[in-house]
Parts: sequence; structure tokens; C-alpha cells
Amino acid sequence: MRVLLVKMSSLGDVVHTLPAVRDAVRQGAHIDWVVEEAYEPVAALAQGVHAIVPVAIRRWRRQPLRCLGEIRAACQHLRKGRYDLVLDAQGLIKSALVGLLARGTVRAGFDRTSIRERAATLAYRRRVQVPRHAHAAMRLRTLFAQAMDYEVPTGTPHFGIAGGRATRDHTVLLHGAAWSTKLWPERHWIDIARRAAAEGLTPTLLWQDPLERARAERIADAEPRAEVCERMDLTGAIDLLGASRLVVGVDTGLAHLGAAMGRPTVMLFGPTDPQRTGCLGERAVNLNSELPCAPCLSRRCRHPDAVATSRPVPPCLAGIAPEAVWRLASAAMQRERSG
Repeated sequence: MRVLLVKMSSLGDVVHTLPAVRDAVRQGAHIDWVVEEAYEPVAALAQGVHAIVPVAIRRWRRQPLRCLGEIRAACQHLRKGRYDLVLDAQGLIKSALVGLLARGTVRAGFDRTSIRERAATLAYRRRVQVPRHAHAAMRLRTLFAQAMDYEVPTGTPHFGIAGGRATRDHTVLLHGAAWSTKLWPERHWIDIARRAAAEGLTPTLLWQDPLERARAERIADAEPRAEVCERMDLTGAIDLLGASRLVVGVDTGLAHLGAAMGRPTVMLFGPTDPQRTGCLGERAVNLNSELPCAPCLSRRCRHPDAVATSRPVPPCLAGIAPEAVWRLASAAMQRERSG
């Protein structure tokens, strides 16, 4: 079966798609994958994917006239092939429209009770119902299986990518996030950096924008053995994560990727729900807040303490103690050392 998969973003979502891709390839599917150009290196990690079709929807929206040639070329690329199945695993109007550009015998996606944007279902002939509150990776495995008529897999998801192997004594600290409500206090990051350094590990800080860089530099100023990386692309981040001893991060795509590569990973959850989007992997641990209002799934903290003090870090994450994080991190590293 020739399949065109439309799953364009975000980074964590693309990572969570890898187990479903592995399932489908093992069932004999021949998959081409439409993905945002920024996340192409992750799609390239999937074994058995025949071709990757990069798009740049976000950039094209900002400069449609300047990018007209790119848009035309992408449309022509999508029209070249003929597919038995066009599978929209994104569930948005924009992804449904991308799928409509391709020539496919059957178009499939989530049904109205399972999808994020219901209007997208108008583009599908086959609509699949999946549990809304299941983990994202399991939702996708169910979608793929029912759309391609094979039994829904059970058991632990496997990402189908080569596992990382620690060749550097680095602890990667992923302190940045798209939501301000996902941030962990700087003082806690400094504490973790010091604990890592005391164990002979180099605390390594990534950043993507000037605010994250400034935070990374403040953490490194407090722990001289810490390193602030130069800004790196996703390929560089993949190499760093795969070679590191430990990954500690808030709910961000790079932390999901580290866990998927088999690295000891601790991910911190406040407003988001680890039952639905937690990191997965043999050495991955999710640590969530015990506040009753968490997870609120909100980009804006409405907890009375945060509102009264205008605190940049929500109480749910501020309450996760560095000692608890490091205890879990140490146990994850020990499990790797013991095989």
C-alpha cells in the first residue's frame, strides 16, 4: 500500500508519530511523509520511510508572494505521485488541504469526535474514531491501524530509530518552552546544573531565542562548569541529545526526542498532561505537579498566587523540587549503566 502521511508539526507531535510509522512499515506500507521543513531531520530518523516531502506552511503564510515559486513546486511534488491512501494525522484544516493536493484513492483522518478542527473531516472518505484522552502516540497508532486495516498494536511503543549512545559526559538542560506556563524556575535549573557538575557531568544549555539565551547565560554564570551552546539547528541538537548521559527538560519537543532516542530523560509537567503527551522511552520519566489545578492545559496561569504576584513561573512547576528531579535522573542513569 502506498501511503502519503500528512503530519507536519510540531516537533513533539512528529516524534509521537514515529511509533505509528514503524507499525505501518512493518505491515508493508510504503510511506511518503509531508512534514514542516524544520522537522525534516526527525522524519528522516524513521526507518522505512520512502520519501520526505518538506513544506514550509508557517513561512509561506508570512511571505506568500515571495514564496510563490516554492509553493508551486511543493504542489507539483504532491501531484506527481499516486497513493492508495492519503492519511491526515494532523487533524487541522491546513493539513486536510495539503492532503487534497495529492492524488489518492482514499483519504482518511480522525472523525468528528476525535479531531481538533471538525471542518477538516469534510476532506476524508474514511473517518477513524480514537479515544480523545489517550496518549498522543497511542491515538496515532490507532488511527494508522484502522485507516490501513490492521490490528491496533498494543504494548510499549517503539520509535524505530537508532538509540543514542552516551559518548559525552553531558547533561542537556532543556529550559525553554513555547508557553511561559511550562517554565521551571531558574534557581531550580541552577540547582540541577550544580548537582550534575558535582557528578562529573557537564551541564549543557540549549537556546532558540534571545530570552532563552539570556536565561542560559545566567544559569551558566551561577555554575561555572556549565556550557552554553552556540545556537544549533535540529540536526545538531539530535547529535547532542543522542550522545548525552542525561536529558532534563520541561514539556518541549527536544525532551520528547531525547527520550525517543533512548537517553535517560526526566520531563517536568505543570499545565500539560503527561497522560496525554508525556515522554515515552525505556529510560524516560515524567514528573508532574501535585497541585489540584494541574494540568490546566492553559498558556496563562490563573492560580491565585501567580495572579497576585505576576510571577513568571506558575506555582505548579515551581513546586517541583530539584531534589526529586535529580533522584529520578540518577535512577534513570543507573538503569542504563546496569543494562
